[in-house]
Amino acid sequence: MKVVINTCYGGFGLSEQALVRYTELSGINVESYNGQQIHRTDAALIQTIEELGIEKSSGVYAELKIVDIPDDVEWEIDEYDGKEWVAEVYRTWS
Repeated sequence: MKVVINTCYGGFGLSEQALVRYTELSGINVESYNGQQIHRTDAALIQTIEELGIEKSSGVYAELKIVDIPDDVEWEIDEYDGKEWVAEVYRTWS
């Protein structure tokens, strides 16, 4: 499974060019766009980044990366100051 993360401090975001392409592929209205609402496994998002490349896809404070993880892994995106990584979900009790 492919997951998009941001690998630098700042936060996830698409460039204007990537936003245009993403909205073409997904059919989402540009005016209602909110980067936090895009699911990181969205096929249109993955296609946008693969077509344009990392540099042209990444927003001002972002450096996007596509991470490939096994399909059977329960995962979540963790972050510190906008820098993200994919972590496997483990059970915890307190």
